[in-house]
Amino acid sequence: MSAPVPPRLRYVFTLVARIGAIGLGGPGPLGERQHIPIEGGEVTGPALQGRIRPGGSDWALLRADGTSVIDARYTLEAADGALIYVQSRGLRVSSPEILALMRAGQPVDPSAVYFRAAPHFEAPDGPHGWLNHHLFVATLERQATAVRLQVFQVE
Repeated sequence: MSAPVPPRLRYVFTLVARIGAIGLGGPGPLGERQHIPIEGGEVTGPALQGRIRPGGSDWALLRADGTSVIDARYTLEAADGALIYVQSRGLRVSSPEILALMRAGQPVDPSAVYFRAAPHFEAPDGPHGWLNHHLFVATLERQATAVRLQVFQVE
């Protein structure tokens, strides 16, 4: 039997999603639900360029252990006008002190936070159809009024 071959990652693009004020839904059976509006943004990189259309949301869940479960849904508009649906699920894990800084919009060292996601894309047939046939992972970084995702295709 041959040794396992780990998958390779290929950088494809960066998303910078502008976000609005976090709405807190109060405690529930799974934790505290948050609503984070996605107000727009940019898409840049070697494999895709365009913008993030306003109107998306991240319905994050802040669990009792301090971990945030990300569930963001939004629409990209490619430079050629094609609309691409995105659902990005992930985790943000940090200390309570780092979480407080992020909630206050303060910069934090990205190495102090485990912030990863697996975006899934639904693109129309044509030049962006390749997004439908691959898995992707992303590193995330919280900025004062945005979240930056560096997206990698799993090969």
